[in-house]
Amino acid sequence: MADPKGFLNHGREVATSRPAEERKKDWNEVYVPGSLLPIISKQASRCMDCGIPFCHNGCPLGNLIPEWNDYAYREDWGAASDRLHATNNFPEFTGRLCPAPCESACVLGINQPPVTIKNVEVSIIDKAWETGDVAPQIPERLSGKTVAVVGSGPAGLAAAQQLTRAGHTVAVYERADRIGGLLRYGIPEFKMEKRHINRRIEQMRAEGTKFRTGVEIGRDMPATALRKRYDAVVLAVGATTARDLPVPGRELKGIHQAMEYLPLANKVQEGDYVSPPITAEGKHVVVIGGGDTGADCVGTAHRQGAASVTQLEIMPRPNDERDPVTQPWPTFPMLYKVTSAHEEGGERVYSVSTTHFEGDEDGNVQWLHLTEVEFVDGKLTQKPGTERKIPAQLVTLAMGFTGTDRENGLVEQFGLELDERGNIARDADFQTNVPGVFVAGDAGRGQSLIVWAIAEGRSAARGCDRFLTGASALPAPIRPTDRALAV
Repeated sequence: MADPKGFLNHGREVATSRPAEERKKDWNEVYVPGSLLPIISKQASRCMDCGIPFCHNGCPLGNLIPEWNDYAYREDWGAASDRLHATNNFPEFTGRLCPAPCESACVLGINQPPVTIKNVEVSIIDKAWETGDVAPQIPERLSGKTVAVVGSGPAGLAAAQQLTRAGHTVAVYERADRIGGLLRYGIPEFKMEKRHINRRIEQMRAEGTKFRTGVEIGRDMPATALRKRYDAVVLAVGATTARDLPVPGRELKGIHQAMEYLPLANKVQEGDYVSPPITAEGKHVVVIGGGDTGADCVGTAHRQGAASVTQLEIMPRPNDERDPVTQPWPTFPMLYKVTSAHEEGGERVYSVSTTHFEGDEDGNVQWLHLTEVEFVDGKLTQKPGTERKIPAQLVTLAMGFTGTDRENGLVEQFGLELDERGNIARDADFQTNVPGVFVAGDAGRGQSLIVWAIAEGRSAARGCDRFLTGASALPAPIRPTDRALAV
C-alpha cells in the first residue's frame, strides 16, 4: 500500500488548467505543463490498495491501478511505467482522453473524492517518455504470418502493436492521409497534441509495423485482394456513419456534421491549411449534441473566434451528483460535466429540439428554430408555446454515430454479417463470420470510449494470434459481450 493514511492526510488535487482567455488564443493542451509532477506522489498515496480493487473492474483494460499508484507514490517511475504498459499500449492517450470510469468505481469515491487515477496515469507515461523508458519491443523471431489491420484509431493501433510483438508481419491501412483515425482528425489539438501519436507511430515502426495511408479498403483496394495478400485481417474501421437531423432547412449552407468540421481545424495544425475551409470566425455558432464531440466543437469554435457559441441537448440536464438508486456506485454515472471547452464560454441549453432552419436569400443558414421538450409517458414531446429561434450562421451536428461506413463496400465485399444493432458481428475470439477476418473497436461494439477501443484491439489481437498459430500468449482483457461497469 502506498501510504496507509494517504487518503486521510491529503485531499484530491487535479492538474492545473491555463486561464481560459489565454488558452483560447492557441491550440496547445489546456493544462499547465509540469503542474502534475509536484503533487502526484501525494495523490497516488490516497490509493487504499483495496482488498477488492473495484477500479480494476471499472477499467475495461483491467489496469493494475493500485500497483502503479504505489510505484508513483515512491517515485519509482520505471517500475510504474512497466506496470502501466502491462495492460495498456497507449496510456498517454487514455490519460488525456478517457472519462475515467476507474475513478467512478474507486472505493474511496463512496464517501470522498476518488483518487486522481487519470492524472497519475498520464504523469507516469509522460515521465517514462522523458526518461527514455518507452522503447521499441522488437520480437525475437518472426512467425512467417502476415496480418492486415484496417483502420488506425486506438483499436487498430493496439491490435497492430500486439500482433507485431507476437512476431507477425503487420501492415496498417488507413484511408486518411495520416495515421491516427479519430485520434488524429477527431480529437482537437487542445485535448491531445498530436506529437503523442507521432512518437507512438515511430515506436511501432521501429518494432516492425508497416503503415499504408491514403488507402481505403473497399474503394482503393477490394477486400478480395486484401484477403489474398494476408493470412488474416483485423477490421478496426470505427463507427463513422454520423446521425443526421432531417428537418426542413437541413440543406442550407453552413450546416455540417461535426466530423466535417473538426478534421479541418486539425489539418490547420498539421500545416495543410492556413485557415480552415469551414470556420467559426465572427459567426454565431450552434452545436447540436451535448456529448464530448459537441464539446470539441465548442472549444474549436472558441479558438476560431466565434461571435457566440450555443450548445443544444435534447435530453434534460444531468444531475450534479450520483443518484444512489438509478446510478449506484460503482457504476459509471451520467453526470453534469464541465469540460475545458465549457469553461471557456458559450451557453448550454437542455431539453430542446430543433424544428427547422431558416436561411437568407443566398441559401446560407441564419436562424435555428427550436422548441422545449419534456418526457410524457416515456416519450419526448414538444411543449406548446415554447417555440423560439436563435441566430445560427454555423451549425455543427454532433449527435453520435449509427454504425460503420456502408458506402465504401467493405462490409459487402468481405461478406460480413451484422448484428441487430448494425455492427459487424463477431464471436468470442472477435472473429467475424468470415474465417480469418476479425473486428475490433467501434465497428463491432458501436460508438464507445477510447479505453474500450484499446481493450478490444488487444483482445482481437489475441483471437487473431490464436487463429494464426493455434495458441496465444497475448492478453485478452475483454470478450465481445462484456459490458462491465464502464457502460
